Amino acid sequence: MKQQLLIVDAYNMIGNWPELNHLKQTDRLPEARDELLNVLTEYKKISGLNITVVFDAMYVPGNSKSYRQADLEIVWTSKDQTADSYIEKLAADKQSRILQVTVATSDQAEQWVIFSEGALRIPALELRKRVREDLKEVRHTALRSQDLGSVRKSPWDDHQLSALEQYRLQLEREHTKRHH
Repeated sequence: MKQQLLIVDAYNMIGNWPELNHLKQTDRLPEARDELLNVLTEYKKISGLNITVVFDAMYVPGNSKSYRQADLEIVWTSKDQTADSYIEKLAADKQSRILQVTVATSDQAEQWVIFSEGALRIPALELRKRVREDLKEVRHTALRSQDLGSVRKSPWDDHQLSALEQYRLQLEREHTKRHH
């Protein structure tokens, strides 16, 4: 199975995710950026994906830096480079037989080159849906685990172990189905 790299066009997500766009529209763009990074950090933890988030520096004059935060690679393009051109070059450099690149963007027309080279595309709202569903599933599982743990006062009997294993297998199948 190929390693996975998700490249996220950050301002494209901010413009398309309603909760982030609301922050941007109410002059709270820094909060929208932070929220996007927080959500993607949490998603990285549960998905295991390598994630690179690309911000177009035209929205933040004078800001041109790259760094790692909570295992996300965060890139600010130079002031003369668009996020689309940076993403196109990065995806072309990274896409290979052992690494599958997926680009989260709604600017499909500007990314045809990378898609013709084998990179995949996920629209902004589809990524939002996937992230929200996966995070909800993990939180639900954590709550169920807490409930099971608080009830358990003695060692698990065979019936409980069997039920727990069936639940684990069901979650694994749902996760595999959703990501393939």
